[in-house]
Amino acid sequence: MQISAKYQAVLEILQNVLQDQYPADNIIKEYMRNRKYIGSKDRKFITNTVWDIIRHRSRLEFDCGCCEARMLLLTYLKDEDFDIIADGSEYGLKPLSHEEKNKLQKLNEKIYPEYIENECPKWLYEKINNPMLVKSLNTTASADIRANLISREEVKNKLQKEGLFFAPTPYSPYGLRSEERINLQNCMAYQNGEIEVQDEASQLGAILCDVRSDMKIIDFCCGGGGKSLLLGAILNNSGLIFAHDKNPKRMNGLNDRASRLGIKNIKIIDKLNPQDKFDRFIVDAPCSGSGTWRRSPDAKYRLTPKQLKAIEQAQKEILETASEHLTDEGRIVYMTCSVLPEENDKRIDEFLQKHSNFTTVNIAKLWERKLEQPYPFNEERWLKCSPLATHTDGFFVCVLKRK
Repeated sequence: MQISAKYQAVLEILQNVLQDQYPADNIIKEYMRNRKYIGSKDRKFITNTVWDIIRHRSRLEFDCGCCEARMLLLTYLKDEDFDIIADGSEYGLKPLSHEEKNKLQKLNEKIYPEYIENECPKWLYEKINNPMLVKSLNTTASADIRANLISREEVKNKLQKEGLFFAPTPYSPYGLRSEERINLQNCMAYQNGEIEVQDEASQLGAILCDVRSDMKIIDFCCGGGGKSLLLGAILNNSGLIFAHDKNPKRMNGLNDRASRLGIKNIKIIDKLNPQDKFDRFIVDAPCSGSGTWRRSPDAKYRLTPKQLKAIEQAQKEILETASEHLTDEGRIVYMTCSVLPEENDKRIDEFLQKHSNFTTVNIAKLWERKLEQPYPFNEERWLKCSPLATHTDGFFVCVLKRK
């Protein structure tokens, strides 16, 4: 593809992304699926350019004073030769209008406000209240995987023979990490079910569930089932894990994933019975997803205050359900992939104020027993992972029990 045609493809994708209705990743995949003639190198260039613009969206909007896709793209390319990249060819970017040329000569040169500098909507920036954390969430994420029913070292060696180089993650005994984005679909270890894609923080969440095969376990907000699958492997296919999600469609691929990974101790259920009690009630709660902004930087622009309020209400209701379906010695394991206090520590504090018969499990002692390594943080009521603290996604874990 000519460079002008590549940027026209970038523009077409951006026009959909900037409507803030659907995840950018889905939009990009759909665009490429419908244009199989685009070669792999061109796909990579187009995709990387789209993501780079998304990661700098706040600054670009500030510079050009609007959020229109073509103007953002032109602002992003302001130092390029527009006679080449906007040549008006049949499939290329059309030439700049007189008005566009004038706008590019009058871009905003004011100093960025702090929230713009750190690429975050103002209302979310104020909630997080940690500039370095927000900045870290706009970096590129590593590629984390985990070993499945096989030792990490054996998997690492197998991947190396396929020309894929991973290093052990620092905390999870199952995790491996590459700083490069890697397509594992054609990898033999992936096809054979010896590895699964999972961020290290999510792996830690599953490990801290502290499950045994004689327990009655439910993964209540199962989604795609990543934690259920790791729990199944931790138990080496013994015991039983009940998987549930309010939206069953989210679990559509779970059986296929379990089959590839050789996990046989997961049972999908569509509802709880009033008398059901569990030793581990695992709540990977619906949340803002703010902890995953490294992978989905567009998500911060799609989230609204109204949506966040609805999410917080759902979290309250799910914790109430968990407390009603817990055995006397059972534990609620509450997790989010969020860095917002309203969804994490404030949510737990509110629950404990209402339920004085509950308390938090000391996460430091649990960590040291399950991971057999020193606990590296100060806070012992819950675990907060982030690109700053753990070089992972933002992730929150709190374990609750009755006093």
